[in-house]
Amino acid sequence: MNLLFVSDPLDSFRTYKDSTFAMMREAQRRGHTLAACEPRHLMWQAATGVQAHVQRITLTGHEERWFHETPQAPQERLVRLKDFDAVLMRKDPPFDSEYFYATHMLERAQHEGAKVFNDPRALRDHPEKLALLEFAQFAAPTLVTRDAQAIRQFHAQHQDIILKPLDGMGGAGIFRVREDGLNLGGIIETLNRHGEQTVMVQKFLPAIAQGDKRVLVIAGKAVPFCLARIPQGGEVRGNLAAGGLGVAQALSAKDQEIAQALGPVLFKRGLLLVGLDVIGDCLTEINVTSPTCFQEITHQTGCDVASIFIDALEACVL
Repeated sequence: MNLLFVSDPLDSFRTYKDSTFAMMREAQRRGHTLAACEPRHLMWQAATGVQAHVQRITLTGHEERWFHETPQAPQERLVRLKDFDAVLMRKDPPFDSEYFYATHMLERAQHEGAKVFNDPRALRDHPEKLALLEFAQFAAPTLVTRDAQAIRQFHAQHQDIILKPLDGMGGAGIFRVREDGLNLGGIIETLNRHGEQTVMVQKFLPAIAQGDKRVLVIAGKAVPFCLARIPQGGEVRGNLAAGGLGVAQALSAKDQEIAQALGPVLFKRGLLLVGLDVIGDCLTEINVTSPTCFQEITHQTGCDVASIFIDALEACVL
């Protein structure tokens, strides 16, 4: 297969942990060819359809200079997306206006014949925090609102709560407010911006002490191991980007139940890869933009997540 990865800049990859890198490495091992671009490199004209200025790359196997770019003339770098066997959208959040525009470009490319994963319309239809609302039977008590008073009432009811912005990633902007309500007003002002920004509020789950579990679902089926991201040093956040400790473990019965309920539904909508976040027995987020934790799970368990993913990609394309 001739694959195009739409991602963050290649120079920003931390290859020892990057899941997109793991996908690339497994794809190259199987003889597939690799190209990469950033969303800013996408372009459309009526005469040509959606194109991108791409880098043709080969992985070197070295940690520092991890890829070699094949020299190309400027005209050779501009390629129609439909000329690739698959296009993988792996740009990290935030899901801002530019990300939104990129999904429309990728959807246009689909209409022209490109195969895009995850499906661009599904990316728009499943914002990572709000996608939870459809599956509330698995969620902790949750409030989504701009109303500061509603947040205060939610705190009065549940006493110990988590507040977070809808567009954050890696644990950014997450706050815990305990029974005493200390600094609740200031946190609401910071996140809510005097009613201008919607906030998600959830009941605090003490099971976070055992980890915020990332359950990967590929082609509708759960990977048999998850990564429990355990908060460290007094942190409330288990995210690896916030210093959490990642511990791979077998799925619990509840993890499997949640994955079996959501997986086939989301796959049917074009979401080849999904990352479910589960604390204890409660679903807290549904990640669809660029789910991670491939390498951590593989290194600790021997379960080759990248191989499972490329198997699924090949089944969809070949």
